[in-house]
Amino acid sequence: MTTVCWLGLGHMGLPMASHLSSRGYEVRGFDPSADALDAARAASITPCASPAEAAHAADAVFTMLPTYAHVDHVLSQPGLLESTAPDALVVDCSTISGTDARNLGALVAPTGRQFLDAPVSGGTPGAHAGTLTFMVGGPGDAVTRLTPYLQAMGSRTFHVGETGCGQSAKTVNNMMLAMNMASVAEAAALGAELGLDHNTLVDIVKVSSGDSWVLRNFYPVPGVVDNAPANNDFEPGFTVNLMRKDVGLALASADDHGVDLGMTTEVARRLDRLIESGRGGKDFSVLVQLASNYTHAEVLS
Repeated sequence: MTTVCWLGLGHMGLPMASHLSSRGYEVRGFDPSADALDAARAASITPCASPAEAAHAADAVFTMLPTYAHVDHVLSQPGLLESTAPDALVVDCSTISGTDARNLGALVAPTGRQFLDAPVSGGTPGAHAGTLTFMVGGPGDAVTRLTPYLQAMGSRTFHVGETGCGQSAKTVNNMMLAMNMASVAEAAALGAELGLDHNTLVDIVKVSSGDSWVLRNFYPVPGVVDNAPANNDFEPGFTVNLMRKDVGLALASADDHGVDLGMTTEVARRLDRLIESGRGGKDFSVLVQLASNYTHAEVLS
């Protein structure tokens, strides 16, 4: 039986690993959270006491962690990579920069294992439904070997290019996601002030030029879109803190390449305001609370 090591069993990692388990892979997982390990056990994932225990003799190692520093720390643990199967794939699904992904590739290469960056789009709904989109960077032969794993967790896979290219594509996508959320949040606030019914407005936009994935999944007013974080006091979801990190990756890449991202810079400022006011742990759709007239009760009706 093919053995998979999964490191990071949070909002995204746990459902992704669960799909592999349900497809017949032997999945061993690690997370520093005891609650996450209990949830993994309930999903037929073997909880391990350490990353090294989870990685031992694994055919594939997946990481889904908050930052590059977390991924680098866990993969740099002495002997961890060398303890995996000799031809193991090491796959990072976190959201980091393309440069950071190339650094991880350089870390893995001396061990003889193959590294790929494979960030995802689709959020927690896609993770649970098994409909994620994967953006993969790495050698073609390694992508071919990786594909069956990805098919268990997602519906689309794009081989973007060499190591780091998957992360670069994800950076651009999430930059657009942040700006889209900001525009939908302001539209919701303005629509309320103009006396529009939110459900009617969303129905109109869904068949008009303003339609978007954000509108359909994260409309920031309670009771309009099923399962939107707004229905649960903006519990994530995708936190403001994580979105600010991703927007920061885009801004850093733009600085490196001389690209002016004025709109993205403004969204970053708004995310900073939310963090400074103690809302960094809320879902990023809480951007609606920065709309000037949000305090009017009509926005929440």
